[in-house]
Amino acid sequence: MSIDETLSPQPPGAAPVPAAWLNFRRLLPEEMPPPRDPEGVAALELAARVRLRAIREQERSREALLPVPEEVRSRYAEMGRPTRLTRARGLERHLGTPARIYLKREDTLPTGSFKLNSAMAQAYFASQEGVGTLVTETGAGQWGHALQYAARLYGLRSIVFWSGVSARQKTARRAVLSMLGATVHESPSAVTAAGRAVRASGRHTAGTLGTAIGEAISYASEHPEVRYVSGSNLPHVLIHQSVIGLETREQLAALGEEPDVLVAAVGGGSNLMGLMAPFLERKRARGAGLRLIGAESAAAPRLTRGTWRYDHADPGRLTPLSKSYTLGLDAELPETHVGGLRQHSGSTAVGVLRAAGWLEAVAYEEREIFETGRLVLRLEGFLPAPESCHALRAAIEEAAAARRPAVIVACVSGHGLLDVEGYLDAFPPERG
Repeated sequence: MSIDETLSPQPPGAAPVPAAWLNFRRLLPEEMPPPRDPEGVAALELAARVRLRAIREQERSREALLPVPEEVRSRYAEMGRPTRLTRARGLERHLGTPARIYLKREDTLPTGSFKLNSAMAQAYFASQEGVGTLVTETGAGQWGHALQYAARLYGLRSIVFWSGVSARQKTARRAVLSMLGATVHESPSAVTAAGRAVRASGRHTAGTLGTAIGEAISYASEHPEVRYVSGSNLPHVLIHQSVIGLETREQLAALGEEPDVLVAAVGGGSNLMGLMAPFLERKRARGAGLRLIGAESAAAPRLTRGTWRYDHADPGRLTPLSKSYTLGLDAELPETHVGGLRQHSGSTAVGVLRAAGWLEAVAYEEREIFETGRLVLRLEGFLPAPESCHALRAAIEEAAAARRPAVIVACVSGHGLLDVEGYLDAFPPERG
Protein backbone atom coordinates (compact mmCIF):
# COMPACT_ATOMS: atom_id res chain seq x y z
CA MET A 1 0.00 0.00 0.00
CA SER A 2 1.34 3.42 -0.90
CA ILE A 3 1.54 6.23 1.65
CA ASP A 4 -1.20 8.12 -0.18
CA GLU A 5 -3.55 5.17 0.34
CA THR A 6 -2.96 5.28 4.10
CA LEU A 7 -4.04 8.90 4.45
CA SER A 8 -7.46 9.90 5.67
CA PRO A 9 -9.63 11.37 2.90
CA GLN A 10 -9.26 15.15 2.74
CA PRO A 11 -11.99 17.62 1.79
CA PRO A 12 -11.55 19.43 -1.53
CA GLY A 13 -8.80 22.04 -1.32
CA ALA A 14 -7.37 20.66 1.94
CA ALA A 15 -3.63 20.45 2.39
CA PRO A 16 -2.05 16.96 2.29
CA VAL A 17 0.20 15.65 5.03
CA PRO A 18 3.66 17.00 4.13
CA ALA A 19 5.92 14.43 2.48
CA ALA A 20 9.10 16.20 3.61
CA TRP A 21 10.26 18.37 6.46
CA LEU A 22 11.74 21.76 5.62
CA ASN A 23 15.40 22.23 6.48
CA PHE A 24 15.13 25.91 7.38
CA ARG A 25 18.85 26.74 7.57
CA ARG A 26 19.20 28.09 4.03
CA LEU A 27 16.20 30.39 4.56
CA LEU A 28 17.63 32.27 7.55
CA PRO A 29 18.90 35.81 7.02
CA GLU A 30 22.30 34.75 8.39
CA GLU A 31 24.17 31.52 9.13
CA MET A 32 23.45 30.01 12.52
CA PRO A 33 26.47 30.36 14.83
CA PRO A 34 27.61 26.79 15.56
CA PRO A 35 27.58 25.26 19.04
CA ARG A 36 30.98 24.95 20.65
CA ASP A 37 32.78 23.39 23.58
CA PRO A 38 33.61 25.45 26.63
CA GLU A 39 37.32 25.52 27.35
CA GLY A 40 38.58 22.12 28.46
CA VAL A 41 35.20 20.34 28.25
CA ALA A 42 34.06 17.88 25.55
CA ALA A 43 30.38 18.85 25.66
CA LEU A 44 29.90 18.38 21.90
CA GLU A 45 31.23 14.81 22.09
CA LEU A 46 28.86 14.03 24.96
CA ALA A 47 25.91 15.52 23.07
CA ALA A 48 26.68 13.33 20.05
CA ARG A 49 27.15 10.20 22.16
CA VAL A 50 23.80 10.38 23.93
CA ARG A 51 21.65 11.32 20.92
CA LEU A 52 20.09 9.26 18.12
CA ARG A 53 22.10 8.69 14.95
CA ALA A 54 19.25 9.82 12.66
CA ILE A 55 18.97 13.11 14.54
CA ARG A 56 22.69 13.80 14.15
CA GLU A 57 22.38 13.12 10.43
CA GLN A 58 19.43 15.48 10.06
CA GLU A 59 21.31 18.29 11.78
CA ARG A 60 24.32 17.78 9.49
CA SER A 61 22.24 17.76 6.33
CA ARG A 62 22.26 20.72 3.96
CA GLU A 63 19.41 19.36 1.83
CA ALA A 64 16.50 21.78 1.48
CA LEU A 65 13.93 19.05 2.15
CA LEU A 66 14.26 15.99 4.37
CA PRO A 67 11.83 13.16 3.51
CA VAL A 68 9.34 12.20 6.19
CA PRO A 69 9.56 8.39 6.51
CA GLU A 70 6.40 6.75 5.16
CA GLU A 71 5.53 5.27 8.53
CA VAL A 72 5.85 8.64 10.27
CA ARG A 73 3.76 10.31 7.57
CA SER A 74 1.11 7.65 8.05
CA ARG A 75 1.22 8.26 11.82
CA TYR A 76 0.80 11.98 11.18
CA ALA A 77 -2.36 11.27 9.19
CA GLU A 78 -3.71 8.94 11.87
CA MET A 79 -3.19 11.52 14.61
CA GLY A 80 -5.00 14.24 12.70
CA ARG A 81 -2.58 15.98 10.37
CA PRO A 82 -3.12 18.23 8.62
CA THR A 83 -4.51 20.11 11.61
CA ARG A 84 -7.27 22.63 11.01
CA LEU A 85 -6.77 26.26 10.08
CA THR A 86 -9.85 28.01 11.44
CA ARG A 87 -11.18 31.54 11.13
CA ALA A 88 -11.65 33.20 14.54
CA ARG A 89 -14.86 34.96 13.65
CA GLY A 90 -15.97 35.28 17.26
CA LEU A 91 -12.82 37.23 18.11
CA GLU A 92 -13.16 39.32 14.97
CA ARG A 93 -16.72 40.34 15.85
CA HIS A 94 -15.77 41.06 19.46
CA LEU A 95 -12.91 43.32 18.36
CA GLY A 96 -14.79 44.95 15.50
CA THR A 97 -11.66 44.53 13.42
CA PRO A 98 -11.23 44.61 9.65
CA ALA A 99 -8.49 41.99 10.08
CA ARG A 100 -9.06 38.31 9.40
CA ILE A 101 -7.68 36.12 12.19
CA TYR A 102 -6.72 32.52 11.41
CA LEU A 103 -5.76 29.97 14.05
CA LYS A 104 -3.55 26.95 13.30
CA ARG A 105 -5.05 24.39 15.68
CA GLU A 106 -2.23 22.16 16.95
CA ASP A 107 -4.27 21.72 20.13
CA THR A 108 -6.46 19.18 18.31
CA LEU A 109 -3.74 16.50 18.20
CA PRO A 110 -4.19 13.46 20.51
CA THR A 111 -1.89 14.72 23.28
CA GLY A 112 -3.22 18.25 22.96
CA SER A 113 -0.15 20.01 21.58
CA PHE A 114 2.21 20.43 18.64
CA LYS A 115 4.91 18.47 20.48
CA LEU A 116 3.67 15.20 19.01
CA ASN A 117 5.07 16.17 15.58
CA SER A 118 8.65 15.67 16.77
CA ALA A 119 7.91 13.02 19.40
CA MET A 120 6.48 10.67 16.76
CA ALA A 121 9.50 11.17 14.52
CA GLN A 122 12.05 10.64 17.28
CA ALA A 123 10.29 7.57 18.68
CA TYR A 124 10.28 6.09 15.17
CA PHE A 125 14.00 6.78 14.71
CA ALA A 126 14.74 5.20 18.10
CA SER A 127 12.82 2.06 17.15
CA GLN A 128 14.79 1.82 13.91
CA GLU A 129 18.08 2.07 15.81
CA GLY A 130 17.14 -0.60 18.35
CA VAL A 131 16.97 1.81 21.27
CA GLY A 132 14.65 0.66 24.05
CA THR A 133 14.65 3.61 26.46
CA LEU A 134 14.51 7.36 25.86
CA VAL A 135 15.17 10.06 28.43
CA THR A 136 14.10 13.67 28.14
CA GLU A 137 13.18 16.88 29.91
CA THR A 138 9.87 18.72 29.95
CA GLY A 139 8.74 22.14 31.09
CA ALA A 140 4.95 22.46 30.97
CA GLY A 141 4.66 18.70 30.49
CA GLN A 142 3.44 18.85 26.88
CA TRP A 143 6.64 17.33 25.51
CA GLY A 144 6.86 14.62 28.17
CA HIS A 145 3.23 13.72 27.47
CA ALA A 146 3.81 13.59 23.71
CA LEU A 147 7.00 11.55 23.97
CA GLN A 148 5.44 8.96 26.28
CA TYR A 149 2.45 8.61 23.96
CA ALA A 150 4.71 8.12 20.92
CA ALA A 151 7.07 5.83 22.82
CA ARG A 152 4.22 3.48 23.74
CA LEU A 153 3.23 3.21 20.08
CA TYR A 154 6.73 1.92 19.33
CA GLY A 155 7.13 -0.28 22.41
CA LEU A 156 9.66 2.02 24.03
CA ARG A 157 10.15 3.18 27.60
CA SER A 158 10.51 6.88 28.43
CA ILE A 159 11.99 8.62 31.46
CA VAL A 160 10.97 12.24 31.96
CA PHE A 161 12.72 14.84 34.10
CA TRP A 162 10.07 17.48 34.74
CA SER A 163 10.74 20.99 36.00
CA GLY A 164 9.70 20.60 39.63
CA VAL A 165 7.45 23.63 39.94
CA SER A 166 5.41 22.63 36.88
CA ALA A 167 5.22 18.98 37.93
CA ARG A 168 3.73 20.03 41.25
CA GLN A 169 1.33 22.54 39.70
CA LYS A 170 -0.03 20.37 36.90
CA THR A 171 -1.70 17.51 38.73
CA ALA A 172 -4.02 16.65 35.83
CA ARG A 173 -1.18 16.25 33.34
CA ARG A 174 0.82 14.34 35.94
CA ALA A 175 -2.11 11.91 36.22
CA VAL A 176 -2.23 11.46 32.44
CA LEU A 177 1.50 10.77 32.27
CA SER A 178 1.09 8.19 35.02
CA MET A 179 -1.75 6.47 33.16
CA LEU A 180 0.42 6.36 30.05
CA GLY A 181 3.16 4.64 32.06
CA ALA A 182 5.83 7.33 32.06
CA THR A 183 8.59 7.35 34.66
CA VAL A 184 8.66 10.92 35.95
CA HIS A 185 11.22 12.63 38.19
CA GLU A 186 10.78 16.16 39.51
CA SER A 187 13.85 18.23 38.67
CA PRO A 188 16.17 18.91 40.39
CA SER A 189 16.14 15.34 41.67
CA ALA A 190 18.48 13.03 43.56
CA VAL A 191 18.44 10.57 40.65
CA THR A 192 21.33 12.07 38.66
CA ALA A 193 24.67 13.63 39.40
CA ALA A 194 23.51 16.84 37.72
CA GLY A 195 20.37 16.98 39.86
CA ARG A 196 22.26 16.36 43.06
CA ALA A 197 24.71 19.12 42.19
CA VAL A 198 21.90 21.63 41.65
CA ARG A 199 20.28 20.67 44.93
CA ALA A 200 23.58 21.03 46.77
CA SER A 201 24.13 24.48 45.25
CA GLY A 202 20.90 25.82 46.75
CA ARG A 203 20.04 27.55 43.44
CA HIS A 204 17.27 26.78 40.93
CA THR A 205 15.67 24.57 43.56
CA ALA A 206 12.16 25.15 42.15
CA GLY A 207 13.39 23.58 38.92
CA THR A 208 13.54 24.94 35.40
CA LEU A 209 13.67 23.47 31.93
CA GLY A 210 17.44 23.98 32.21
CA THR A 211 17.77 21.80 35.31
CA ALA A 212 15.66 19.13 33.61
CA ILE A 213 17.80 19.24 30.45
CA GLY A 214 20.94 18.79 32.51
CA GLU A 215 19.44 15.83 34.35
CA ALA A 216 18.24 14.10 31.19
CA ILE A 217 21.70 14.39 29.62
CA SER A 218 23.32 13.31 32.87
CA TYR A 219 21.07 10.25 33.04
CA ALA A 220 21.86 9.27 29.44
CA SER A 221 25.59 9.65 30.08
CA GLU A 222 25.28 7.36 33.11
CA HIS A 223 23.23 4.73 31.21
CA PRO A 224 24.89 3.96 27.84
CA GLU A 225 21.88 1.99 26.54
CA VAL A 226 19.60 5.06 26.90
CA ARG A 227 19.33 7.87 24.34
CA TYR A 228 18.54 11.49 25.11
CA VAL A 229 15.86 13.21 23.01
CA SER A 230 14.90 16.88 23.10
CA GLY A 231 11.54 18.54 22.52
CA SER A 232 12.62 22.08 21.64
CA ASN A 233 15.52 24.48 20.91
CA LEU A 234 17.61 22.13 18.76
CA PRO A 235 17.59 22.30 14.94
CA HIS A 236 16.17 18.82 14.32
CA VAL A 237 13.12 19.59 16.47
CA LEU A 238 12.49 22.82 14.56
CA ILE A 239 12.82 20.86 11.31
CA HIS A 240 10.17 18.34 12.40
CA GLN A 241 7.82 21.15 13.41
CA SER A 242 7.96 22.65 9.91
CA VAL A 243 4.89 20.54 9.11
CA ILE A 244 2.89 23.27 10.91
CA GLY A 245 3.90 26.02 8.52
CA LEU A 246 3.97 23.84 5.41
CA GLU A 247 0.33 22.94 6.01
CA THR A 248 -0.59 26.52 6.89
CA ARG A 249 0.96 27.79 3.67
CA GLU A 250 -1.10 25.37 1.59
CA GLN A 251 -4.29 25.99 3.58
CA LEU A 252 -4.00 29.75 3.16
CA ALA A 253 -3.30 29.34 -0.56
CA ALA A 254 -6.45 27.21 -0.91
CA LEU A 255 -8.40 30.08 0.65
CA GLY A 256 -6.75 32.66 -1.59
CA GLU A 257 -5.11 34.32 1.43
CA GLU A 258 -1.63 35.75 1.96
CA PRO A 259 -0.47 36.33 5.56
CA ASP A 260 0.49 39.80 6.73
CA VAL A 261 1.32 38.80 10.32
CA LEU A 262 2.46 35.45 11.73
CA VAL A 263 2.39 35.03 15.50
CA ALA A 264 3.60 32.25 17.80
CA ALA A 265 4.53 31.80 21.43
CA VAL A 266 8.26 31.45 21.95
CA GLY A 267 9.99 29.35 24.58
CA GLY A 268 12.60 27.12 23.03
CA GLY A 269 11.36 28.19 19.61
CA SER A 270 10.05 25.05 17.93
CA ASN A 271 6.41 26.01 17.38
CA LEU A 272 7.50 29.49 16.26
CA MET A 273 9.96 28.20 13.69
CA GLY A 274 7.54 25.43 12.78
CA LEU A 275 4.96 28.00 11.76
CA MET A 276 7.27 30.64 10.29
CA ALA A 277 10.11 28.78 8.53
CA PRO A 278 8.03 27.94 5.40
CA PHE A 279 7.30 31.68 5.04
CA LEU A 280 10.87 32.95 5.37
CA GLU A 281 11.35 33.26 1.60
CA ARG A 282 8.29 35.52 1.55
CA LYS A 283 9.69 37.49 4.47
CA ARG A 284 12.90 38.09 2.55
CA ALA A 285 10.92 39.25 -0.48
CA ARG A 286 8.28 41.32 1.32
CA GLY A 287 10.34 42.77 4.17
CA ALA A 288 8.06 44.77 6.46
CA GLY A 289 5.08 43.57 4.40
CA LEU A 290 5.20 40.29 6.34
CA ARG A 291 5.65 40.68 10.08
CA LEU A 292 6.83 37.88 12.36
CA ILE A 293 6.01 38.19 16.07
CA GLY A 294 7.26 36.03 18.93
CA ALA A 295 5.23 36.29 22.13
CA GLU A 296 7.07 35.36 25.34
CA SER A 297 6.48 35.34 29.08
CA ALA A 298 7.38 38.48 31.03
CA ALA A 299 8.69 36.07 33.68
CA ALA A 300 11.39 34.84 31.26
CA PRO A 301 11.84 37.75 28.80
CA ARG A 302 14.82 36.54 26.79
CA LEU A 303 13.98 38.14 23.45
CA THR A 304 12.83 41.43 24.96
CA ARG A 305 15.43 41.79 27.74
CA GLY A 306 18.09 39.14 27.19
CA THR A 307 21.41 39.36 25.37
CA TRP A 308 22.52 37.65 22.14
CA ARG A 309 25.51 35.57 23.22
CA TYR A 310 26.83 32.09 23.89
CA ASP A 311 25.49 30.30 26.95
CA HIS A 312 24.73 26.84 28.31
CA ALA A 313 21.18 25.52 28.32
CA ASP A 314 21.63 23.87 31.75
CA PRO A 315 23.07 25.17 35.02
CA GLY A 316 25.44 22.19 35.28
CA ARG A 317 27.07 23.17 31.96
CA LEU A 318 26.72 19.69 30.44
CA THR A 319 25.31 21.15 27.22
CA PRO A 320 27.56 22.72 24.59
CA LEU A 321 27.68 26.50 24.42
CA SER A 322 25.10 27.74 21.94
CA LYS A 323 24.33 31.27 20.86
CA SER A 324 20.86 32.51 21.72
CA TYR A 325 19.08 35.31 23.50
CA THR A 326 19.69 34.50 27.14
CA LEU A 327 19.05 35.87 30.60
CA GLY A 328 22.11 34.02 31.84
CA LEU A 329 22.61 30.86 33.87
CA ASP A 330 22.30 32.78 37.12
CA ALA A 331 18.78 34.02 36.37
CA GLU A 332 16.37 32.77 39.02
CA LEU A 333 13.02 32.45 37.24
CA PRO A 334 9.83 33.03 39.22
CA GLU A 335 7.36 30.22 39.77
CA THR A 336 4.75 30.66 37.05
CA HIS A 337 2.21 28.40 35.36
CA VAL A 338 3.77 29.04 31.96
CA GLY A 339 6.18 26.13 32.18
CA GLY A 340 6.76 25.85 28.45
CA LEU A 341 8.20 29.37 28.22
CA ARG A 342 10.06 29.26 31.53
CA GLN A 343 13.71 28.96 30.55
CA HIS A 344 16.69 31.28 30.57
CA SER A 345 17.79 30.73 26.96
CA GLY A 346 16.32 29.56 23.66
CA SER A 347 16.90 28.53 20.08
CA THR A 348 19.82 29.74 18.00
CA ALA A 349 17.61 29.89 14.91
CA VAL A 350 15.06 32.14 16.62
CA GLY A 351 17.94 34.27 17.87
CA VAL A 352 19.20 34.73 14.31
CA LEU A 353 15.77 35.98 13.22
CA ARG A 354 15.64 38.39 16.15
CA ALA A 355 19.21 39.66 15.74
CA ALA A 356 18.65 40.27 12.02
CA GLY A 357 15.52 42.32 12.69
CA TRP A 358 13.17 39.81 11.08
CA LEU A 359 11.39 38.87 14.30
CA GLU A 360 9.55 41.24 16.62
CA ALA A 361 9.05 40.25 20.26
CA VAL A 362 6.44 41.05 22.90
CA ALA A 363 6.15 39.84 26.50
CA TYR A 364 3.05 39.35 28.65
CA GLU A 365 2.35 38.97 32.34
CA GLU A 366 0.67 35.79 33.52
CA ARG A 367 -2.68 37.35 34.45
CA GLU A 368 -2.91 38.91 30.97
CA ILE A 369 -2.54 35.58 29.27
CA PHE A 370 -5.12 33.82 31.45
CA GLU A 371 -7.55 36.67 30.72
CA THR A 372 -6.89 35.99 27.04
CA GLY A 373 -7.56 32.27 27.46
CA ARG A 374 -10.91 32.93 29.12
CA LEU A 375 -11.87 35.31 26.31
CA VAL A 376 -10.96 32.72 23.66
CA LEU A 377 -12.98 30.06 25.48
CA ARG A 378 -16.04 32.31 25.53
CA LEU A 379 -15.76 33.47 21.93
CA GLU A 380 -14.21 30.50 20.12
CA GLY A 381 -15.24 27.57 22.33
CA PHE A 382 -11.87 26.06 23.28
CA LEU A 383 -9.48 26.61 26.18
CA PRO A 384 -5.90 27.33 25.02
CA ALA A 385 -2.75 26.37 26.89
CA PRO A 386 -1.12 29.20 28.84
CA GLU A 387 1.77 29.20 26.37
CA SER A 388 -0.61 29.51 23.40
CA CYS A 389 -2.39 32.39 25.11
CA HIS A 390 0.72 34.50 24.54
CA ALA A 391 0.39 34.12 20.78
CA LEU A 392 -3.35 34.69 20.95
CA ARG A 393 -2.83 37.85 23.02
CA ALA A 394 -0.42 39.24 20.44
CA ALA A 395 -2.80 38.33 17.58
CA ILE A 396 -5.70 40.06 19.37
CA GLU A 397 -3.64 43.20 19.91
CA GLU A 398 -2.61 43.23 16.25
CA ALA A 399 -6.22 42.77 15.13
CA ALA A 400 -7.48 45.47 17.51
CA ALA A 401 -4.98 47.94 16.06
CA ALA A 402 -5.63 46.99 12.41
CA ARG A 403 -7.02 49.71 10.15
CA ARG A 404 -7.19 47.57 7.05
CA PRO A 405 -8.19 43.96 6.27
CA ALA A 406 -4.88 42.35 7.21
CA VAL A 407 -4.48 38.56 7.53
CA ILE A 408 -3.18 37.50 10.94
CA VAL A 409 -2.22 33.87 11.59
CA ALA A 410 -1.54 32.59 15.12
CA CYS A 411 -0.33 29.14 16.14
CA VAL A 412 -2.45 27.57 18.86
CA SER A 413 0.32 25.32 20.12
CA GLY A 414 -1.75 23.44 22.69
CA HIS A 415 -5.00 23.16 24.63
CA GLY A 416 -5.41 24.18 28.25
CA LEU A 417 -7.60 21.35 29.51
CA LEU A 418 -4.68 19.99 31.55
CA ASP A 419 -3.73 23.48 32.76
CA VAL A 420 -6.95 24.33 34.56
CA GLU A 421 -5.10 24.74 37.86
CA GLY A 422 -3.43 27.85 36.44
CA TYR A 423 -6.73 29.31 35.31
CA LEU A 424 -8.25 28.63 38.73
CA ASP A 425 -5.33 30.28 40.51
CA ALA A 426 -5.70 33.37 38.31
CA PHE A 427 -9.50 33.45 38.52
CA PRO A 428 -10.87 31.49 41.50
CA PRO A 429 -14.42 30.26 40.86
CA GLU A 430 -17.20 32.34 42.38
CA ARG A 431 -19.10 30.62 45.15
CA GLY A 432 -22.84 31.16 45.25
